[in-house]
Amino acid sequence: MTAILALDQGTSGTKAVVVDAEDGIVALAEEPLRPVYLSGGGVEQDPRALLDSVLDAGRRAVREAGRPVAAVALANQGETVLAWDRTTGAPLSTALVWQDRRAESVCAELAEHRERCAARTGLVLDPYFSAPKMAWLRRHLTRDGVVTTTDTWLVHHLTGQFVTDASTASRSLLLDLDKVAWDDELLALFGLEDERLPRIAACDEIVGTTRAFGPEVPVAGLIVDQQAALVAEGCLTPGTAKCTYGTGAFLLANTGPDPVRSSAGLTTSVAWRAAGETPYCVDGQVYTVASAVRWLQDLGLVRSAAGLDAAAAADAEGVLCVPAFAGLAAPWWAPGATASFTGLTLSTRREHLVLAVLQGIAAQIAELCARVAADLGHPLTRLRADGGLTRSAALMQAQADIAQVPVDVYPHAHATPLGAAALARCALDPALTLEEAVGDWRPATVHHPRWSADRAAEFRTAWAQAATASAAEGERA
Repeated sequence: MTAILALDQGTSGTKAVVVDAEDGIVALAEEPLRPVYLSGGGVEQDPRALLDSVLDAGRRAVREAGRPVAAVALANQGETVLAWDRTTGAPLSTALVWQDRRAESVCAELAEHRERCAARTGLVLDPYFSAPKMAWLRRHLTRDGVVTTTDTWLVHHLTGQFVTDASTASRSLLLDLDKVAWDDELLALFGLEDERLPRIAACDEIVGTTRAFGPEVPVAGLIVDQQAALVAEGCLTPGTAKCTYGTGAFLLANTGPDPVRSSAGLTTSVAWRAAGETPYCVDGQVYTVASAVRWLQDLGLVRSAAGLDAAAAADAEGVLCVPAFAGLAAPWWAPGATASFTGLTLSTRREHLVLAVLQGIAAQIAELCARVAADLGHPLTRLRADGGLTRSAALMQAQADIAQVPVDVYPHAHATPLGAAALARCALDPALTLEEAVGDWRPATVHHPRWSADRAAEFRTAWAQAATASAAEGERA
């Protein structure tokens, strides 16, 4: 058997693909999910809906594939947490999504330890990461059970094991990045010293077996969704980078075996742990991408994400948008920032607003490209791109124009599960290298910059001023 069932449990839904080493993707099933957005910055999901989506999508994909699978792989949201009963597996709280901002008070209390956290973990002290949400959950929701990221809970239901993987653990603010081990001092700092934490597994490790999708098979290939896409897109050597355009956008660049701490406001994480090696990556985040497009839909400015290009103007006519609908992440780290439009006139039409939102997304990512270049010591020469919104030629062209780099669009809409599947395949065959498991791919489309360097620099300067103003306004609020 060469087929792998790879599950991508994300914010907006769960995707299940059955991928065969010889035939490629032979089945795909998706189950949509919609987070609940609460006043006060809360973003929650129903844990049972997450589990049901994994089981339903996985079973449907296996059924449609019409062939047995050799293993199950799982990519996860990374920083989404919940409390649950270790004995029964029953959830004891809602799942606090990575976008949830209610733990800002926890981070404010620990502000004097910001540099210590960054030095130890490679991360920024921000509610985006797991530990602040875990601490907030313990204070406000429940003291019972265990509190973990959703991958541990899902794997427990599949296998009965209590594990997480090294890449997910590195997104917690509780991991010593150099040792890749839980840090007792950090646990105490967040008031989590009495918590029972899962064992940290390698990404190419068989962590157990499951009968959830048919005959008993191994479960392997556990990894954070963004690092899974980094694997799938072949960013296996230092200096290679990709950006995923999903609910948010996530730019990651491989830095090799050295856990370089960012000097440019980015974060450093474990890329993956496989074949006894642990490469690292620097990354930056944009909180609202597909969610910003959904906002356009909710206002009636576009009918659907598929209609973006038809709805966008050829030129924004001076309109700038900072799409900080859920705050600004790297490199500003301004959770209170709000979205803004500038340059509006009586001649502004909806098509100008649509393009301005797309350019605002691309401008944030261009800023991340520049910061990655500062950490790498050289500029990016190309940017690989995946995710649902890569289907928007307007967005991809804006990205190439503003960042001034060619953008290679990944030929599949399923980079994340394919990366997890590659690691699972390595777990089944230790003689297989990750390069061999990933294989070669060619871009579906390459978007080359059409703007001059001067025009791009002028735009970025004006946009950065607007972003700085949004960040400052958020701090005052």
